[in-house]
Amino acid sequence: MFIGKDINIAAELLQKGNLVGIPTETVYGLAGNAFDPVAISKIFQIKKRPSFDPLIVHVGDHEEVKYLAAYIPNELETIMNHYMPGPLTIIVKKRHLIPDIVTAGSPYVGIRIPKHDVTLELLRKIDFPLAAPSANPFGYISPTTAQHVADQLGSKISYILDGGACEVGLESTIIGVNNNGSLQVLRKGGLTLEHIEELTGKKLTINDHSSSNPQAPGMLSSHYAPRVPLYLCNLREKIGSVDPERTGVISFSDRFPSISPNHFVTLSESGDFGEAARNLFSGMRHLDNCDIDLILAELVPNVNLGLAINDRLRRAATH
Repeated sequence: MFIGKDINIAAELLQKGNLVGIPTETVYGLAGNAFDPVAISKIFQIKKRPSFDPLIVHVGDHEEVKYLAAYIPNELETIMNHYMPGPLTIIVKKRHLIPDIVTAGSPYVGIRIPKHDVTLELLRKIDFPLAAPSANPFGYISPTTAQHVADQLGSKISYILDGGACEVGLESTIIGVNNNGSLQVLRKGGLTLEHIEELTGKKLTINDHSSSNPQAPGMLSSHYAPRVPLYLCNLREKIGSVDPERTGVISFSDRFPSISPNHFVTLSESGDFGEAARNLFSGMRHLDNCDIDLILAELVPNVNLGLAINDRLRRAATH
């Protein structure tokens, strides 16, 4: 395994059925040929991902989305045209081109266009879409740099295409249409729900139900978790009752001087949700590498990208 910036190497490896770490604006993905069941099985094996948890397919433009989808409802097409490329995944009925292993047997597939110049150029060089879940062991913190991928997957993959730090830092928002025709949020992510509602003029239905047989990626109750136990609490109430040298803290904007500076992560001192989203996974990873016994975190304001940040914190927390 090595990290590099050569798109041609990445394309050649993918064409041969190998897996490659790729950058996106959300998180780094572990990519393989979405038309190749053998390559897809390698993704599940390397990540130790349950076979019932479907993968997202990445394409280079709107025409490819339409090529892979048997049908795109008008509401989803409106959102797609406005927010793709970007941190959005739409759930649509798939064509038979996509193997069932990608969708965990579902007739529906999640498709997105990443907003990252490096990966868009890579997609133009190959003649197949890429299935690409986050490039980390299943259930662990998602990677937002090429080095994070190397630290987590090591020699299990041949190449990591380095595209710099991820701009968004949270996985894509996943939107589908439910049985009554209304838009449904299957995963909160890097696209704020308020923006979608403003565009469509319709209230979104939010699915907060965690499933052992998920309709879309990222719907399991335990996910994105560090190895060190993480507990959600009111930090001001709890901070005085823990060992400040053995405790890590994740705060939205407040600081707590009693905690060792190396064990403290402030997501955004200015209270900026975009900055907080970018810092969340890297902050978790930093604390997970510290010599501490537990991590305390508190939820951020539940608006804007705070909805997605809180979703990740809840799924990372020890139950």
